[in-house]
Amino acid sequence: MTEIASPRISRPRVMVLGVMRRKPGSPPFRIVEIDGEVVAEAKTVIDVLEVCSIFGITIHDLDDPEVVRWVGGDKFTWTTR
Repeated sequence: MTEIASPRISRPRVMVLGVMRRKPGSPPFRIVEIDGEVVAEAKTVIDVLEVCSIFGITIHDLDDPEVVRWVGGDKFTWTTR
């Protein structure tokens, strides 16, 4: 019998979703999820770090996909296209 090894797909504790707007002219924001639950709206990367700190998560490297996953852009993406 042959076993097929599957790579472990990790889910980081922090996910920052794509940039959104409620209506034209309103400031853009990104939803922050921690452990699969929506916990905040962030308008800047500093907001993301502050929310993580509140939940006891220290982020040393915002580019580490094991720690934080950026959906729909990276840590520099804060405007809609």
